Order: sequence, then structure tokens, then C-alpha cells
Amino acid sequence: MAMKRIAVLTSGGDAPGMNAALRAVVRVGVSSGLEVMGVRQGYTGLIAGQLQPLGPRDVASIIHVGGTMLGSARCAEFRTPEGRKAALQVLEKNMVEGLVVIGGNGSLSGAHALSQAGFPVVGVASTIDNDLNGADITIGVDTALNTALEAIDRLKTTATSHQRAFVVEVMGRSHGYLALMVGIAGGADVIVIPEFESDPDAVAAALRDAYTRGKRHAMVVVAEGAKWNANALASYVTNHRDRIGFELRATILGHVQRGGGPGAFDRLLASRTAAQAVDLLAAGKSGVYTALVKGVISALPLERALVPKPPPDPELVKLAQRLAR
Repeated sequence: MAMKRIAVLTSGGDAPGMNAALRAVVRVGVSSGLEVMGVRQGYTGLIAGQLQPLGPRDVASIIHVGGTMLGSARCAEFRTPEGRKAALQVLEKNMVEGLVVIGGNGSLSGAHALSQAGFPVVGVASTIDNDLNGADITIGVDTALNTALEAIDRLKTTATSHQRAFVVEVMGRSHGYLALMVGIAGGADVIVIPEFESDPDAVAAALRDAYTRGKRHAMVVVAEGAKWNANALASYVTNHRDRIGFELRATILGHVQRGGGPGAFDRLLASRTAAQAVDLLAAGKSGVYTALVKGVISALPLERALVPKPPPDPELVKLAQRLAR
């Protein structure tokens, strides 16, 4: 028997493009003859039964809006068998036959748990950290990179004016993709990421080298998950000012990278991956998540979300080092 009603939720950290994905789920679902229910506040709202019907007009004018109109929340209860049982009971009570989960590895791990319980689930890869195993680049990453890059470009202006060094911390949890890419694009002198060893002496030496070469500024980009984060590096370098030449300032970009409307790339990626998620559910396929893989929108098993993503390409790390000289 053909599926009649599906639900969609957004979970975990918000990412620019989540609303575009939500819009695509609703409109592709309706055009396929499905009823679509929106779940408010992620898995927390699912357990609490916070479901509402969504139609094409309900998702009008959100493709350009950041965040998620459904809201998102962390849910410790969902990690328990009792919490997942309650969620399944809510889905059954509301006659929902399939679920689309838009989120990162934690959210898709929850989707995997529901799938293992026998419920049809398809995920959509969405996280600015780009730490989801199997995906080339996830919804929100491109916009977050451009947001961080704009901040770094602005900081370089004031750094040059005052002949200073800046250490800028970007998000990414325990994955260094954001820091590495924005560091290369922003012309950083040093990039510090969790996956590759670094120490404050090496950072200080690189800053001193930039100073002796006559540079009017220097830039260090560090991932939040690195052992030597922005505050730790700033404290160390400040106590060794004579070793680097530059006066140093620290800036932590934080959640500003999640904010703002998505760029064209993220709107397109969200629309394509979410549309395929609905098509897969309608075709009776589940237990997978949709993502960009080698340039193609593909379906990967949800089990992949349980496995940590490999470190960034070492060649990119080498490139960053060569470009800084």
C-alpha cells in the first residue's frame, strides 16, 4: 500500500539552508500526493507530540531565511529506549508512515535508531561542521565558510592598520574542515586543527617569521576543537610577545557562523537532497540519508553517521603551509 503521510523534523545545531530543505520536503511531498506533518523542536517535540500539518503555503518565503522555522533542540530522553518508544507511539497515533530527519551526525544517529526499530526514516545531511561521514559537503557549510571568511577579511583590515596578529577561532566541534578551508581562503599564516599536531611554539615561530619578513599583519585560524584554541594561544603568545614581534588579539566567531540566510549553494544543495529524501520514502526506501557524494546527490546508509569522519586531506594541509610562506 502506498505511503500517505510523512513527517519532517530538524534536529541538532541549526544550519543555513535547513529552511530550504524543509520547504523542499513539504512541496515535493505534496506534489507526490503525500500529507506532510511538521514536528516542532526536533526529537523533543516528537516525543511531546508537537506535530502540525504543513502545506505549500506554510513554507512560502522561507528558502532565504536562516535557521529552522520548526525549531530544534537537544533531546537526552530520545537517547533512551523509553524515549524512542514514546516517539514511535506518537508517530503511530498520528498515522505517520515515514519520517525525514534534517540534521547532522547526532540527529542521523537518532534516525538510525528509529530505523533499527523498523520505522521508515530517511535523513538529510545538514551541519555547518561538515563532520558527517560520507558526505562531501553538508547543508550550511558553504554559507558558514563565507560568513567566517568575511569576518577574517575585515579583521585583516584592522590588523594591517595596527600591525597586529589575530587568532580567529571558528566552529567545527572536533573536526577541522571549517578552519582549514577558511584559513586557506583567508590567507592565514597558521592554521590549527584537531586532526594534526600543533603546538604554541610552532605558532609563535610562524608569527615571528611573518614579522621578520616585513608583513604588516599575521593571521592564525584555529578550530574550536583544537587543544590549543584561540584563548590558549592568545595567552601563550601574549606571555612571549618578544618572540613574535606582533601584538596579538583573539576573536572567537562562535555562533555567528550559523546565522544569516543561506547562499545559493546551500539553497540548491538543501532543495536537492531534501527532494530526494522524499522520493526515496515514497518509493519505499529508508534507512539512508541523502548527501552530496563526489558531486552527485546520493543515498548513504544511516550506519555511516555512527562512524567518525576521516581527517581532512593532508594535501590541503600541505597546501596551506606552502601558501603561507
